[in-house]
Amino acid sequence: MLIKNIESKIRLSFWVSIGSFITAIIISIVSFVFAATMIRKERSQIYVLDNNVPLVATKTNIEDNREAEYKANIAAFHDFFFSMPPDDEYIKRQMNKAMYLVDASGIAQYNTLKEKGYYTNLVSTSSVVTCTMDSILLDMNTKKWQFIGKQKIERPSMITVRTLITEGGLQDIPRTVNNSHGVLITNWKTIENKDIINETKKLY
Repeated sequence: MLIKNIESKIRLSFWVSIGSFITAIIISIVSFVFAATMIRKERSQIYVLDNNVPLVATKTNIEDNREAEYKANIAAFHDFFFSMPPDDEYIKRQMNKAMYLVDASGIAQYNTLKEKGYYTNLVSTSSVVTCTMDSILLDMNTKKWQFIGKQKIERPSMITVRTLITEGGLQDIPRTVNNSHGVLITNWKTIENKDIINETKKLY
């Protein structure tokens, strides 16, 4: 009888020890996860001083804003490439800005328009070209996009409005002064650019 009591106590002690060990492991894991979460949370906060008063500024994940950055980059490129006054130097500056945002496909289109005398004609006819965006369709999985907008060409005697639909891809690159979003437009091409309005100006 005494031996059975001793064996029972030994088994009880064994299971209590096992239970304590497992509990200790669970507590350690929970503590580690909690500590890691708190560290990540603290790292997402920046403390700034405003008149010696500490304020908390929360950092945002770059990926959270990536879609907005992609669309902003596409919109900026089209504005640089398609909006211009009759000014040679201004056009060159705009094209220079645009070329930082696109691969060789953009340079090819620019050279084609230049060879056809497009920019020379704009300057010689005192034409003002503006680009307006209607929408940007973007697939975040494939990084394929389509720009839908209009192009307005205002000449001294006529106003022409054209459809403007282009498409291409996107490539992430390091951020630079000339490409602050760190996005390069790839395989860019114009799908549609046809006249929809030709209106003669009234001359007084």
